Amino acid sequence: MTVIAVLGAGKIGEALLSGLLHGGHEAGDLLFTERYHARVEELTTRYGIRGVEVEEAAKRADVLVVAVKPQDIEPVLDELAPLLGPSSLVVSLCAGLPTALYERRLAEGVPVVRVMPNTPMLVNEAMSAISAGRYATADHLAVVRDLLSHVGQVVEVPEAQQDAVTALSGSGPAYFFYLVEAMIDAGILLGLPRALAGQLIIQSAVGAAKMLAESDEHPVLLREAVTSPAGTTINAIRELEKHGVRAALLAAIEAAKDRSVELGKAHDED
Repeated sequence: MTVIAVLGAGKIGEALLSGLLHGGHEAGDLLFTERYHARVEELTTRYGIRGVEVEEAAKRADVLVVAVKPQDIEPVLDELAPLLGPSSLVVSLCAGLPTALYERRLAEGVPVVRVMPNTPMLVNEAMSAISAGRYATADHLAVVRDLLSHVGQVVEVPEAQQDAVTALSGSGPAYFFYLVEAMIDAGILLGLPRALAGQLIIQSAVGAAKMLAESDEHPVLLREAVTSPAGTTINAIRELEKHGVRAALLAAIEAAKDRSVELGKAHDED
């Protein structure tokens, strides 16, 4: 059985561990690293998975999932560099960090797969995009696809598109939460209690998402089906266009992509 170690057991790391357990992986085949002792005890009690040091994880695991914050990657790579060889598989969940960074710092031939997941992994509804590094094969991608399929959907993209993916789906849930927050505030402005406004909007968002997922129709057609001539919806759409909401979204997502690129360049030693 493949041994998998998650380096960095924050929310995403914990969600992956939980998904793997529910997907049939044995707790004895899973490891994690975490700097805070209280967090190690919490996760071990909750899942029965052992918390270990990075050195032990590197020596025991076949697959190492790096789920630390991008700014914390350097010391992790320093620890991993003398311990890994081509038989290991490194899976990076760190936003903005290219596979080339790992390949420069680790031994030659270590396969690396870059992943951009998102926070719906916490409810097994993640959208994860995977890209192969220089030494990663189709078999390595298949391993990663299988791991991530326990916590949502997976697509393969060229690594050159990963910064765009980060901006669009990696940060995407935050845009939806922001929109829902604003709509709840609008409901309060119109005199509805906060709890009722939240219930109305959240279920509307769930229903709309289900229609998008299950319908073959373009979002424009789904929107037009709600937009009657001279009705309430077209008046609302007019105001959204007047205030440049579409242009603001385009600019926001472009800014997120630029930041993802910057994160990668911050670690670029070439």
